[in-house]
Amino acid sequence: MTAPVIPLIVHVVTPVTGLAPPEAAGLAARLGPGVTVTCSRIAAGPASIECELDEALAVPGTLAEVRSAAESGADAIVIDCMGDPGLEAAREAVDVPVLGPGQTAMHVAAMLGHRFSILTVLDRLVHLQEARAGRYGLRERLASVRSVGVPVLALHEDPDRVVAALTEEGLRAVRDDGAHVLILGCTGMLGAAERVSDGLAARGLAGVPVIDPLPVTLAVAAVLARGGLAHSRRTYPDPPAKARTEWASSPAPARAGRPG
Repeated sequence: MTAPVIPLIVHVVTPVTGLAPPEAAGLAARLGPGVTVTCSRIAAGPASIECELDEALAVPGTLAEVRSAAESGADAIVIDCMGDPGLEAAREAVDVPVLGPGQTAMHVAAMLGHRFSILTVLDRLVHLQEARAGRYGLRERLASVRSVGVPVLALHEDPDRVVAALTEEGLRAVRDDGAHVLILGCTGMLGAAERVSDGLAARGLAGVPVIDPLPVTLAVAAVLARGGLAHSRRTYPDPPAKARTEWASSPAPARAGRPG
């Protein structure tokens, strides 16, 4: 007898105003039966995230969307940015698992190979990703962070150019830096991993995993939710009760989560 499929909702929060949320049906199709993907975007904040200021400005709207998704019944939530803006605060605010592609992709990469490299958009983000790897306990596993020199909002203007640049920097990361796994360093590169992998294979580097961070993070989120797992309250305890003006609907919010 086939076990019944338990419905699951994974919500994606896009923490920028200059890009549309990803196409939900395409993401859900990768996750198998019973999984629904829903998406939302912050109402106010940066057009894209390419510096510390952008990340800080993205956090209030991201937290509001995370809380709204949890209150609406999401079983897990993914923040759609490799910078993971507001990730730890979101875990304090809600009871369902909240994942960031940056943290998730790095840990998956560490499982798949000895060392990994991140292929990001701009040089100014290199040190931020290096610092993030250290914060996630993976600095020694990080071979390098390389950039392709294409701003986030320009990634879709010439996809062939972006794939060519990713392939070239990926080759250098493997041959010169010792990477065994590559991570696409922006969720705006969604869908490029297969083409980059093919380009590497054509240049004699078959068998190097290329991680597309958003789909991988959605898959991990679905596994955690199906397993009844969420973040430790020893690490992410309840925020202290006090007035918080950014939470207009609830001055001292309780955590939000799926009922039951």
